[in-house]
Amino acid sequence: MAEVQVRNVAGEVVGTLPLADSVWGIEPNHAVLHQAVVRQLADRRQGTHDTKTRGEVSGGGWKPWRQKGTGRARQGSIRAPHWKGGGVVFGPHPRDYHQDMPQKMRRLALKSALASKARDGELIVVDELTIEQPKTKLMVELLKRLGITDSVLIGLAADDPQAEWIGRAARNIPRVEVKRVEALDVYSILKHKYLLLGRRAVQQLEGALA
Repeated sequence: MAEVQVRNVAGEVVGTLPLADSVWGIEPNHAVLHQAVVRQLADRRQGTHDTKTRGEVSGGGWKPWRQKGTGRARQGSIRAPHWKGGGVVFGPHPRDYHQDMPQKMRRLALKSALASKARDGELIVVDELTIEQPKTKLMVELLKRLGITDSVLIGLAADDPQAEWIGRAARNIPRVEVKRVEALDVYSILKHKYLLLGRRAVQQLEGALA
């Protein structure tokens, strides 16, 4: 069973925490990870794009000129696709981009994302994530003490009493995102360089996925 160092808010190592191999020690499945990310990004699309066909644009209810004798090409409507202001051929119309994914595959994708962070040394665990006040300056200092110099996803325990303060302190910092453990998703984990979790958040994740 692998272990990870546990730090306090001062950045000092205060112990270690064993990690469940069934969650953090698996070999990441890159194919499932890719499918999960594509699914998440597809589900975000509203699908409200729409173009008008020649039957929907205004005007064009008459023949622009007679069929013969003008020397010009025959035309049936000024709203044909090759006319300015005409309809669009094969343009996008409202649709649903939702993609289904079995629950077992979703769980495997989440565990693969977590395992990749643990394997690459990008998982940071603190004994208890606390700040004295919900201020951005304090959160910036805390991240510096923990050695976080790049983007980070902060995962909070479901019952974390400081969730509101931490969310307010981090919301104005670029490339810092805060989520509760039950809302962690594959795309958010992979999008950020580091994953910062409290001890209880790790235990809750393992309880849900192990």
